Amino acid sequence: MKKTLGPLSLTALGIGAVIGSGIFTVVGTAIAGEKFDTTSILRAPVLDYMIHHSALAGRPGAGPALAISLVLVAIVCGLTGVCYAELASMIPIAGSAYTYTYATLGELVAWIIGWDLILEYAGSNMAVSVGFAAHMVDLLDWFGFHPALRWISPAFLPGGLQDLQGHDLYLPGWHFGFDWPAFLVVMLLTVVLVRGIRESARTNNIMVLLKLAAILLFIFAGAHFIKPALYHPYSPNGWSGVLTGGSIIFFTYIGFDSVSTAAEECRNPQKDVPIGIIATLVVCTILYIGVATILTGLVPWQSMVDDAAPVVNALKKLSMQPGGHSLHWVRLAVLLGAMMGMISSILVFQLGQSRVWFAMSRDRLLPAFFGKVHPKFRTPAVATWVAGIVVGIPAGLFDIGTLTDLSNIGTLFAFALVSIGVIILRYREPERRRRFRVPFGPVIPMLSVTFCVLLMMGLPIITWIRFFVWLGLGLLIYFFYSRKRSEFYAPKV
Repeated sequence: MKKTLGPLSLTALGIGAVIGSGIFTVVGTAIAGEKFDTTSILRAPVLDYMIHHSALAGRPGAGPALAISLVLVAIVCGLTGVCYAELASMIPIAGSAYTYTYATLGELVAWIIGWDLILEYAGSNMAVSVGFAAHMVDLLDWFGFHPALRWISPAFLPGGLQDLQGHDLYLPGWHFGFDWPAFLVVMLLTVVLVRGIRESARTNNIMVLLKLAAILLFIFAGAHFIKPALYHPYSPNGWSGVLTGGSIIFFTYIGFDSVSTAAEECRNPQKDVPIGIIATLVVCTILYIGVATILTGLVPWQSMVDDAAPVVNALKKLSMQPGGHSLHWVRLAVLLGAMMGMISSILVFQLGQSRVWFAMSRDRLLPAFFGKVHPKFRTPAVATWVAGIVVGIPAGLFDIGTLTDLSNIGTLFAFALVSIGVIILRYREPERRRRFRVPFGPVIPMLSVTFCVLLMMGLPIITWIRFFVWLGLGLLIYFFYSRKRSEFYAPKV
């Protein structure tokens, strides 16, 4: 590859990847936490249960202290990013964590990461789809259309559903319904991906600018309506809330690793990669802190439980108050910018997910039909349709908090494995060429693993159970199907 990228180019690449839809969707769940109709051990964050040994009727949110959670997550991403950069610089091809681990750590670890990436991409897109649906409903509301609730809300609502005045529309738990906007946006984009799409740099840049504009517009417009009293208490649930909020909001940073994968194209990777990663995280963290600070100063932090569109809903509440009419149009602009950004995010992650299925099929770890290419459109059609169905149906059934948790635990686990991989390869292959080396020996990879596990401990016990069930299913498939047919172990003919 040509060595053309410098720190500014890397930073622009990173900001484009990180500034996504998460800040418009999961920020409310990170701030308010989740409330449930019954007390349950399964719903308690792992670390919280280890300390207090008690069941909870939900999990604590960070409240206004989400700003601290965002800084914590940025530090974790920075540590992991440089580990990712070393692993990526050892492989002279572009690819995902699956590709790197397959070439360096062997097939079993690659299978685990590939299976994990499927969960990460799927959980991410399910959550973004639910967020898109909430924004679509808000857009219809702006124009005066109000569809029946049962067709625009998930079937499972752990905290119930309330109107802007706090009146219950649905009690916590399951109800008869399906989030059709969330399902349909995934299916429509699946059709687009099957027919083939070539995402240009110009299109991507426009989408990034729209998302940035929506964030900045909200910050500057909302700053005039802040109520300082809403910042007290600043950290209503203490460090437990800060950690839980960080575990939830981690979702918004997914994509920062794109900086580290560009190590082979840097003029001076040992210097440029850390600068690009740190600059990306600093800029994005400042913007995210701005959104969290303004949002918690506009409406009570407790009011954002199970809200998949907290930013635009806060603007809606304020626009109905005396002196807030100007926010009516701000709300529309933020809505449109956020929705365009969500469409691009869903498109990119569905593309990535189907390519992971395709790559694993090509390596004979999954059935060959996942690797089938459409005769006309030359796209992995079967993998794309399977990815669409796997994402679309759960998006219509589950709330954003549940789906975000699955993406977060999958991502954090993959990052921990990458960091462990750096330590192992330093020991096994110390002389192997690395265009980028993590400074301070094994200290940073060990810190990365520690902090990733710490954030995972902020996720509910039920999420860990689901995650282990997913991994267990993957290992069964590997040992009873994939291992016998892979390139390493298949009998030679």
